[in-house]
Amino acid sequence: MEFHFPAIGLVHSCFKEKFGIPRQPGLAPLARAQIELFPPYNEPSAFDGLEGCTHLWVQFVFHANKREEWKPKVKPPRLGGNKTLGVFATRSPTRPAPIGLSVVRFEGIIERDGKLLVQISGVDLLDGTPVLDIKPYVPYVDCVPEAKNTFAASMPALISVEIPDELRAFCVDYQRNTGTDLAGLITQILQQDPRPQYQQPEPERVYGMKLLDLDVRWQYRIDGDSHRICVTGLLSTSG
Repeated sequence: MEFHFPAIGLVHSCFKEKFGIPRQPGLAPLARAQIELFPPYNEPSAFDGLEGCTHLWVQFVFHANKREEWKPKVKPPRLGGNKTLGVFATRSPTRPAPIGLSVVRFEGIIERDGKLLVQISGVDLLDGTPVLDIKPYVPYVDCVPEAKNTFAASMPALISVEIPDELRAFCVDYQRNTGTDLAGLITQILQQDPRPQYQQPEPERVYGMKLLDLDVRWQYRIDGDSHRICVTGLLSTSG
């Protein structure tokens, strides 16, 4: 059987490319996005009552996944990329139907330039992601305190992130002009260590990701058996 569903909206996210996006929602609370609703779903009355909710389920399409064939076994980044699990035991974007599901914080609804926008935070969504549905998070059924997942029993350890004084000054100016806590956002993202776990950190290599209207660059510093990230550049991509 096959089913066809309409996209009800599109995500406008701070994440402009896949590399660097947190591997789960909620890991970077400062990561914000907006869902622009398409007609006829941009009817404000469709969201009456949502103001009583703090969190939402967002159902979306992994539109940037270029692999067309699904495989029964995948290599999750959590396992370093060299061990396999069944696809249905993971949240891999390479699935029979490339549909994702994220819990995000609901920040409100605004109308701007004739568009209805649902504001959300704590996102792990790529800019341009098509949205299939929005549902309220219901704590008494959606939160299962006794639930277990031995594969992912706890969140990975965070890595130290350093932002030099001159770049912190840039972040202060950026926040003053845009309202975005840039230093906090960069720290929340990079402390998750975006590097694929099967790759060893290379101190001589400059890593980068597109975030908001910036190209964020960093390097790894090795300290014995541990390593940390040092932000080395914040370059505008807006021309």
